[in-house]
Amino acid sequence: MNRLANSQSPYLLQHANNPVDWYPWGPEALKKAEAENKPILVSIGYSACHWCHVMERESFEDELTAELMNAHFVCIKIDREERPDLDNIYMDAVQAMGLQGGWPLNVFLMPNQKPFYGGTYFKNEQWTRLLANIGDAFKKHPDQLAESAEGFGNTLNRSEVEKYGIRPSETQASPNDLAEVITKLQKQFDPEWGGMNRIPKFPMPGVWSFALDYALAAKDIKLQETVFFTLRKIAMGGIYDQLRGGFARYSVDGEWFAPHFEKMLYDNGQLLELYAKAYQVNGDSLFLEKITETVNWLEAEMLTEQGGFHAAQDADSEGVEGKFYTWRYSELEKLVGDEMPWFRKLYNLKIHGNWEDGVNILFQTEPYTAIAHDFKISEAELLKKLQQIKAKLLKVRNERIFPGKDDKILTGWNALMSAGLIQAYKATGEKKMLRLALRNLDFIQKKMTQKGVLYRSFKNDQAYTPAFLEDYAALIKASLMAYEVSGKPKYLKLGKSLTDEAIKHFFDEADALFFFNNPKAEKLIANKKELFDNVIPASNSIMARNLHRLYLLTYEEKYSEISQKMLRQMQAMVLKEPGFLANWASLMLESVVPTAEIGIVGKGAKKLAMDLMKASPSNMVVAWSEKVTETAPILKGKTPDSTQNALIYVCFDHACRRPVSKVEEALVQLPYLT
Repeated sequence: MNRLANSQSPYLLQHANNPVDWYPWGPEALKKAEAENKPILVSIGYSACHWCHVMERESFEDELTAELMNAHFVCIKIDREERPDLDNIYMDAVQAMGLQGGWPLNVFLMPNQKPFYGGTYFKNEQWTRLLANIGDAFKKHPDQLAESAEGFGNTLNRSEVEKYGIRPSETQASPNDLAEVITKLQKQFDPEWGGMNRIPKFPMPGVWSFALDYALAAKDIKLQETVFFTLRKIAMGGIYDQLRGGFARYSVDGEWFAPHFEKMLYDNGQLLELYAKAYQVNGDSLFLEKITETVNWLEAEMLTEQGGFHAAQDADSEGVEGKFYTWRYSELEKLVGDEMPWFRKLYNLKIHGNWEDGVNILFQTEPYTAIAHDFKISEAELLKKLQQIKAKLLKVRNERIFPGKDDKILTGWNALMSAGLIQAYKATGEKKMLRLALRNLDFIQKKMTQKGVLYRSFKNDQAYTPAFLEDYAALIKASLMAYEVSGKPKYLKLGKSLTDEAIKHFFDEADALFFFNNPKAEKLIANKKELFDNVIPASNSIMARNLHRLYLLTYEEKYSEISQKMLRQMQAMVLKEPGFLANWASLMLESVVPTAEIGIVGKGAKKLAMDLMKASPSNMVVAWSEKVTETAPILKGKTPDSTQNALIYVCFDHACRRPVSKVEEALVQLPYLT
């Protein structure tokens, strides 16, 4: 076994038996490269990555290829999920070379860590040729490679503000700006299949969350329906695991049909939050079904005994992508029996398979009502039969060899899931969902915070790798949500202390933005700021929204000042490229339509708070207490009525409307986009 054998990361451990003399990232490998004057090969991937597995089988397990790698390079393996800071740096470098990014990411560095060439997946023949050419070039023309590396190093060190020409906007965002943003976004929507009009298709929950919030603020029913249309298409597609629950990372086509079968915790946390918000608005039973099934999947397959959630499930089982999830028609026919005619139509099944190699993906294109009508049974009867069949198929499927599991626990991803669970609790009132979320947050605080330091990763009862901005931002968001639903001041205190830590270690006064990595923690060749909302929103945009909400709960001006500065920096970019800045657009919406500060005090405060949060899923912060309290500034001075029953105070900029006793009366006081 090589040096990866001592790693915690499942991805690094997958490579521990390779004949390649892999090192983990760290001083030992970096010093060896300098001492022996050897170029460094950095190979970055993650455990659920299909093409990472392919390249390992073809090249890293091959003795002759490994000899070539060991002879010419110091070889370093990195798990991008453990070290997103390094992944960000070297992904930027490859893209600066004019190459397509992706994983596996293979980058060649000078001994001083500066990159000079890279790429993603290489077939073995290409890879061995490249290794030989670079090894030869380093011996004969090291000066030329060093010059190239110097150029890329300089590019990496340019600040994001300089790189993207970011300038603070002189005017505040307006309703017209928001209208421009939503108009630009709508041009990118797919009217036939929902989602963004591109292939492959990623769900992009941040985009749809903003679109839904805007539609609610503008009372735009047509836009609401556009969002619901997309969510129905995703929920019915092969991208969703129709038997167990949970969403795959993306579909390789434009119809949500054939997924890349890996299931990531961060996708499922965000989609759970989005479907819960949508369910709050329209009460669609399909959305409730997907919320319930996804939480059941989480509990059955991703939850640890201590309350943490595993990071991911692999796309592959037995070396075949999707084998665990797909079905031969004959197998289904035997199990489903007399119900096969309607079951076949419901999921678009074909005798010779609807996907490659003669297998079927369960893929729904018609609603339950249409199938029930066609087969002359009630929808309730259809759903009852379907639940029985799903249970039978799931039992058979669970006897198969499961896909690989990435069983490390990541703070940021766990927090995104906790936020999703809290939103699902708001939507459904299911206490199990709240218990899972609060237990998870308590686990992070107890096990992943050591001597006051928050860590990113946890495995084998050990926390390791200090946290990045992504971890802080997601955990602050979930903590503030936990305070809203639990009424426990400890979660507000946690959110505030984490925010103060993040400002202390990550905030760059010069740019009014946060670094992704803590520049004082480890010297890297570049310190990056994450600005663009992608599959996971940018850590800066999550942080900016956290600061906005924390200010409304604590009335501490410093949080608002930073949040507003950040938004001013990004405002022009949001107007230009909203598809890559949707979470920033959500903050812009919250600044144009004032976020309601709601305090509820007195007997029955909890029920009123839950009913209010269920009725209005966005653009307000809520604090409640059954007794008069000053545990949170937002509750200070707020009192119940003369009989000690709860009153609802709806406030904006610390000025409160007339207190009311009914949720309906409070809803009338909320602002809309005019």
